Amino acid sequence: MTDDARTAGPLEGMRVLDLTSVVMGPLATRILGDLGADVIRVEEPGGDIIRHYEPMRHEAMSAFGMNMSRNKRSVVLDLKATAGRQALLDLAATCDVFVTNLRRSALERLGIDEPAIRAVRPDIVHCIANGWGSDGPNADRAAYDDVIQAASGMASMFAWNGGEPALIPSIVADKVTGLHMAYAICAALYRRARTGEGDSIEVPMAETMAAFNLVEHLGGQTFRPTHGDFSYARVTTPNRRPRRTTDGWIVILPYSREAWARFFDHGGRPALADDDRFATTTSRITNADALYGLLDDVVATRSTADWLAFCADHSIPASAVVELEHVGEDPHFAAVALLVDDDHPGEGPYRYVRVPVRFASRPETLRRHAPRLGEHTREVLTELGYDHDHIEALTRD
Repeated sequence: MTDDARTAGPLEGMRVLDLTSVVMGPLATRILGDLGADVIRVEEPGGDIIRHYEPMRHEAMSAFGMNMSRNKRSVVLDLKATAGRQALLDLAATCDVFVTNLRRSALERLGIDEPAIRAVRPDIVHCIANGWGSDGPNADRAAYDDVIQAASGMASMFAWNGGEPALIPSIVADKVTGLHMAYAICAALYRRARTGEGDSIEVPMAETMAAFNLVEHLGGQTFRPTHGDFSYARVTTPNRRPRRTTDGWIVILPYSREAWARFFDHGGRPALADDDRFATTTSRITNADALYGLLDDVVATRSTADWLAFCADHSIPASAVVELEHVGEDPHFAAVALLVDDDHPGEGPYRYVRVPVRFASRPETLRRHAPRLGEHTREVLTELGYDHDHIEALTRD
């Protein structure tokens, strides 16, 4: 399918200037592009670092970079040069949204901080995402996902299970913050549509992740003075984990008293259904460590397929443990075509993960394949009214 044949989305007509790097910002702008916005990504002459991560077929077209760059146009500008800076400002004047994860001090040095951007487009939605909030003592410190997992309390949660602090094997802080950026920008665009006014958005990683972690764990600290324990007992017990069956691994989560009774009966322990510790939702949460501690022996009595069939018959949530590498082969994900095979004009056959959210108005999510570094520089500068000689001078420099 050619780019021109692909449908737009609910953000069609919105133009986004993307001055981001690595994952957090590029994921946010990729979501906006997936939703139909015209995302123009400005990169330095060497390109974003993730363009150069293995594996890749061709230089600066890594698998990681392709995943972050779809539905965008790529422009290369040297922002340290006067002409490059002016080109960025000229481009900002045509955009509805400006997104960056450069630190404020760097933006000021380059002469492209918010006042400079707003001077050329007063009603722009300006979004900056850094490691730390601008009004705190860490405001201008560098931060990456690993550091924010530590700072936000996420790494400490592993110690609740008797282990040591650890990092989740996912760049979860980058991705969660990117999601927050995307919804905040959409909300600001809605406000502008009603009022005609732009907005300034700050999305700090540390605060975003601390808030994310405290959704269920604030617990007794919700009340002032504190009333009850911190955290949520059902999820902090070390016994909350996948279980071995006779031939594999499974996660089963009965929730109602009736579901638990059926589960215990099928596992050969019917008497547990009458245990007062597990009689109500509240008592099951309070005694979650003891309840979940019983599950290993119960689950181990039957095969994975047996448990899945039983749980399906009784509407008990359950799933075999699927290896991430093989998610695309899982019958459900295969049926809903989560992974899509396509042809990239420069990279050949490839696979991408479609947007999991679907709109009835536009089933297609990919309009533009990931661009080569600077692929659209001339095209975008021409749209700004730059003449041939000006464009040649900029690209040559």
